[in-house]
Amino acid sequence: MKITTIWHFSKSAILLCLLITISNFSVAQSGEAAVRVSVDKLFAGMRSGDSSTVRNVFMPKATLTSISINEKDSVTTHISTAHGFVEAVGKPHPEKWDERIYDVKISIDGAMAIVWAPYKFYRGETFSHCGVNVFTMVRTSQGWKINAITDTRRKADCL
Repeated sequence: MKITTIWHFSKSAILLCLLITISNFSVAQSGEAAVRVSVDKLFAGMRSGDSSTVRNVFMPKATLTSISINEKDSVTTHISTAHGFVEAVGKPHPEKWDERIYDVKISIDGAMAIVWAPYKFYRGETFSHCGVNVFTMVRTSQGWKINAITDTRRKADCL
């Protein structure tokens, strides 16, 4: 009888641990999904040329930094504001701006998240460049907002 009691207790403890693990995994997944919504809105707005959609995913003083290697094999950086980018998205341009992300990794700590997203950028159907985007996100009362984007840019060695 004692062995049966221990066996039932053990099964119950294992089941409880599994439920807690699954519950924590579900919460993490839903948190990541909420972060991803803002990133996906950015790219949808870019594709459609909708500056209002793009503006709404950024914090008011958000920055953009691009890192690339020039012809002399030197690292160059270009820093700008999200405001300038939003204006550029809204100006008519002949080709659709289509940034395609994949293999996205999201880490969250409280009201901060980091999104690592390799990408390929197309102007219309023509490949332009590739690299990795790193988004620093902040959770606000209106949802997750982009505080900064740092990206690398190259024309070769794209996955």
